[in-house]
Amino acid sequence: MPMFNVVRRSRTLPATADGVDEQRRPVQIRTPAAATLPAVLQHLTVLQFVLVTFGISLAAGLVGSLLGLGGGIIIVPALTLLLRIDIRFAIGASIVSVIATSSGAAAAYVREHMSNLRVAMFLETGTTTGALTGAFLAGHIGGRWLFVIFGAMMAYSAIEMFRHRHDEEGGAVAPDRTADRLRLHSSYFDQATGREIAYRVTHSWLGLALMYVAGCVSGLLGIGSGALKVPSMDLAMRLPIKVSTATSNFMIGVTAAASAGVYFARGDINPLIAAPVAAGVLLGATGGSLLLGRIESRWIRIAFVLVLLWISGQMLWRGISWHGGRAG
Repeated sequence: MPMFNVVRRSRTLPATADGVDEQRRPVQIRTPAAATLPAVLQHLTVLQFVLVTFGISLAAGLVGSLLGLGGGIIIVPALTLLLRIDIRFAIGASIVSVIATSSGAAAAYVREHMSNLRVAMFLETGTTTGALTGAFLAGHIGGRWLFVIFGAMMAYSAIEMFRHRHDEEGGAVAPDRTADRLRLHSSYFDQATGREIAYRVTHSWLGLALMYVAGCVSGLLGIGSGALKVPSMDLAMRLPIKVSTATSNFMIGVTAAASAGVYFARGDINPLIAAPVAAGVLLGATGGSLLLGRIESRWIRIAFVLVLLWISGQMLWRGISWHGGRAG
C-alpha cells in the first residue's frame, strides 16, 4: 500500500466549480488519517512536507549528537503524532536518522578525541550480541513487564546520573586490569574548561554486561540503545559524560548500519521521508558536534537526565496501559 495518496495534476480537466484551474492546484499529500491532522497540515504540497520534515530532523540531529541518542527519540514521535505517518516508515526513517547523526558527529568527535574508539569496539561486541538475543526472544517474552522493569531501571539511572552531576571528571577510579591490557584509558581537551582531561576506565566487564542488556532491550522493545549506553559508560565505567555521549554516537551508527539493510529490504525506508530526514539530521548533528565541546559537562548531564526521565515515563505508561498484547 503506498505511503501517500498523491492527487496528481491533470492537463485535460476543466476549471472546477470554485473557478480554480485544476492545473494550478498544489499537489496534496494525504495520509489515511489526514482528517485528524491539525488544520495547517491537512493538505501539504510535497515541498511543504519536505521542509517540515527537514526542520524536525534538524532539531533531532542537534539533540541526538549532543546526547548520544541518535535523533530517533524526536523523529519517530514527530512523524507519527504530528504528520500521522505510518509507524513502519517512521522507524525506517529513524534508522536513517541514527546513521546520519553518527556520520555527522563521529568525524568531529574522533578528531577531538572525545570518542574513545577502543572502548566503542570493546563494548560493541556486547551490544551486537544482545541485539541478536533480543530479536530471538522478542516472540517469546511478554512486553508489558519488560516496559515496566526497564522504565524503572532508566528512572533509577537518571536519578543516579543527577546525583553525580558534581563529580570531578577524570578523578581516581578502581584499577582495572582489562582496561590496562586493552589500553582503554585516554584523554580529551575540554573547550568549556580550557584544559586537558585525562580519564581512566574501570569495571570494563560490568560495562560489557550492561551493553549486552542494552542490546537485548533494544531488540525486545524496539527502542534505541543509546538511552542505556550513555548511563552504562557514565555510571559503571566512569567515563566523562562528553566521552560517553560521543562514544555512544559512534556506536549507534555501527549498530544502525547493520540493521538498515533489513529495513530497506522490507520496504520500510520511503525515500520521500528518508531523504529530508537524512539531510536535516546530518546538518543538525554537524552543528551539535561543534557545540558539545563548548558546553559545560553538567548541562549535558542535566539535559540527558531530563530526556531519560521522559523516556522512562513513556515506557512505564506503555507498560501500565498494555492491553491484549499491545500498548494502549
